[in-house]
Formats: sequence, C-alpha cells, structure tokens
Amino acid sequence: MTDPIELEAIVPLELAGSRLDQVAAELFDDFSRSRLQQWIKEGDLLVNGQLYRPKDKLLGGETLVVNVALEPEGEWEPEAIKLDIIYEDEHILVINKPDRLVVHPAAGNYTGTLLNGLIHHIPDNENIPRAGIVHRLDKDTTGLMVVAKSLIAHHSLTRQLQKRTVSREYQAIVQGVMTGGGTVDKPMGRHPQIRTKMSVVVHGGKEAVTHYRVIERFPNHTHIRVKLETGRTHQIRVHMSHIGYPLVGDAVYGGRLKLPKGATPELHDTLRAFKRQALHAAKLGLIHPDTGEYMEWLASPPADFDALLLAIKADTQA
Repeated sequence: MTDPIELEAIVPLELAGSRLDQVAAELFDDFSRSRLQQWIKEGDLLVNGQLYRPKDKLLGGETLVVNVALEPEGEWEPEAIKLDIIYEDEHILVINKPDRLVVHPAAGNYTGTLLNGLIHHIPDNENIPRAGIVHRLDKDTTGLMVVAKSLIAHHSLTRQLQKRTVSREYQAIVQGVMTGGGTVDKPMGRHPQIRTKMSVVVHGGKEAVTHYRVIERFPNHTHIRVKLETGRTHQIRVHMSHIGYPLVGDAVYGGRLKLPKGATPELHDTLRAFKRQALHAAKLGLIHPDTGEYMEWLASPPADFDALLLAIKADTQA
C-alpha cells in the first residue's frame, strides 16, 4: 500500500453551475476523470466534508478534499524478469523490450509478462492502472516502451497518446520492393470472420494512420522507417499487408513463408529461421510528465533483425 493521497482545493466562482466531476477534473488535472468519479462515488473526494454525486452542481467557493489510499489494480505476481532499462526516474521508466515477451497478462500468458517484471522492479506500480503500462508492443515486436511510475505520469502519458503528441518511430523489413514512401489512412477494427485478428474495415472501424519511408530497397525486400500517428492494435502489420507489403516473418498477416526465387541458400535459411515479424520500435519521444521537457530515446534493432538485414544485403551483392 502506498502513502495516502491528500489534496485540497477551493472551487472558483467561474466554475459555478458545473458538475462536481467536471470541477474535480479541472482542479485535480493530474488524475483522470474516471478515477476522480470513482473517488467521488466511494467517498474519497468530499465537498465541504459532505458526500456528493459526480453529477451534482456546485455553487463556487466549496472546499474539495481528496484523501485516498491507492489499492492494487489486480492480483498480479511479481517476477524477477530482467528488464533492459534505457532510462528511469521517479515518474517514468523507458525499456527496450525483447521479442517473445508478452506485455500484459491475458489468457494463456498469466505469468512471465512485462507487467510481472515491472511490479517486481517497482512494487508500488501495482497501485497504478495496468501497473503503469500506457501502450503496448506485440509479443514478437522489439523496442522502446515507456511506463508510468506515478499517477501523475500515467495521466500525462495517457493524454499525450490521446493527443498524438508521443513520437513513435519503427524500423521494419517488408516483402516486396516499394517505389517510395507514403501514408496509409485506413480505419481498422476486428476482422469480421477471425476475431483474433485485426483488419482494415470500411464501416465501424477506428481511425488509423501510418506513415512510411524507404530506407533501402533490395531485389525482393524493402527496409523501411514507419511513424505511427495513431496506435491501433497490430496497426503497422495490418496496414503494410493491406497495401501489399507484409512484414517479413509475419505469419498472421503475411501468409505462408515466401522464399524469393534466385536468392542464395543463405538468405533462404535466414528467412526460414526468422520466426517473428521484422518490426522494431527504434525511437520514442515525449514530454516529461513532471519537467515538461521533451525527451527522446533511440534503440538499435536486435541481433536477429540485423542478421536478417545483412543476409538480404549479402544476397543482393551476390
């Protein structure tokens, strides 16, 4: 259990006539509105010492007092999982996630996840929503992730992601030869027949925008840089497959393994051995929740990604 949160504020007259939950969100803007509503309902946020409902209107001049001890968000077991920490302070943690590491416990993966490792490394994070995880990478996608270590950071990072001010840049290797960069602006949703997959959908999908640029072309592949404007599940994998350039190694959205004709046996062997999507979160930039300073981190692709790229280059020269 962490130390109790104690806050106090006087309702300004210009907010007279507003709902309590709206006023609370204005005065205690380090916390999400849903969390403030929960505190109001549970009596942890009082008005002049009295219990009010979230929808009750205020007159101005009232004293709002918050006094709450945070409770663990779930029954998660801490596990000593090695984390590749790129940066850490009292508010945020930036890690370089390896492949085969699931981010959050779910059916089939209740242990051995990044979340289990986080609450071992930072026990107080069990009191923060999703243990501070504000965005995810797929199990087999590598690279940079930011984790909140405080409620202030959690709220700030969540808002930055919603406002699309977090900069996320990836490297990927795709099948096929791209003629140039571009943007995929196609809404996404659950696949209509296969619910475990995502797809581009015409009706009822959520906005999804992916920008891509060519780093280097090869006879059968292209090394690209990808920048996310939105952050839908499997977005890069779905969008690249949709335009005809699925990621190397992506069995879900790229179909069966395709071995290019005329390629060297070495490249064929490397492609067969590459059992994940060739996708790496290489760059992450955001506004620090406490200092307001813009910060940016870089992470080089892992060894298997580099080996795949080297094999493609060697095949080109051959």
